[in-house]
Amino acid sequence: MTFPGSGILAGKVVLVAGAGPGLGRALAERSAAAGADLVIASRSAERLEDLAGELRTTGRRVLAVPTDLADPGSVAALVAAALSEHGRLDAVLHNAYHPPSREALLETGLDTVRAELESPLMALDLVRRCAPALAESRGAVVVMNSMIIRNRLPGFGAYRMTKASLLALARSLSIELGPHGVRVNSVAPGYIWADAVRGSFAKTARERGTTPEAIHDEIAAGTDLRRLPRPDEIADAALFLASDLARAVTGQCLDVTAGATHH
Repeated sequence: MTFPGSGILAGKVVLVAGAGPGLGRALAERSAAAGADLVIASRSAERLEDLAGELRTTGRRVLAVPTDLADPGSVAALVAAALSEHGRLDAVLHNAYHPPSREALLETGLDTVRAELESPLMALDLVRRCAPALAESRGAVVVMNSMIIRNRLPGFGAYRMTKASLLALARSLSIELGPHGVRVNSVAPGYIWADAVRGSFAKTARERGTTPEAIHDEIAAGTDLRRLPRPDEIADAALFLASDLARAVTGQCLDVTAGATHH
């Protein structure tokens, strides 16, 4: 598989945290295509091994580590395994999150809000543990965020709080890790045209008595490009930020929304 970013991660080791379906898979696939060796982590051991097998066909070294990213012990074991296998770490792509509750903030239980706010804590724990290796390689961190930090979509109050916290975390880590040569950036995707969004549009279409295509066109009409970005397009933006092409870029958030948001 070749694409415009082929080779931009050659010789590097990339850790994809949250290598599940959709964007997580795309981050891993595009990293391999860009020349990186990989460590992939998610909770599903079976799905992880299937993905690892596919990635190894590209000739890259791939370590699959089933990990509960909310469990500090599991995260510690992940980082230790990564360094034991590869001896270095050049980039961390953090894609783990809790699904949004989709409730009005005034009606959301505090326990639900607390559970969603676990997401930035997961990112902090992972980056803390990876920081010495990243400093040694003068590496990079890319945190996957969401366009929810820009828009006014109702019913995502706790999720918006979480993503705003994640953005603040990335900016703070950029300040603290920058003197060690480590860059920290974020990517804020819009609707990602993959299975989850397709399923959501199909459900909405049934409720409205219309078609999924009509829902797609309605949402896409709010973007400059009149379409929704694919997982590989989001992943390519993350790879750019992880690569030496972005060697002077840190503390930033790159929106990849096909023009649904401007920032």
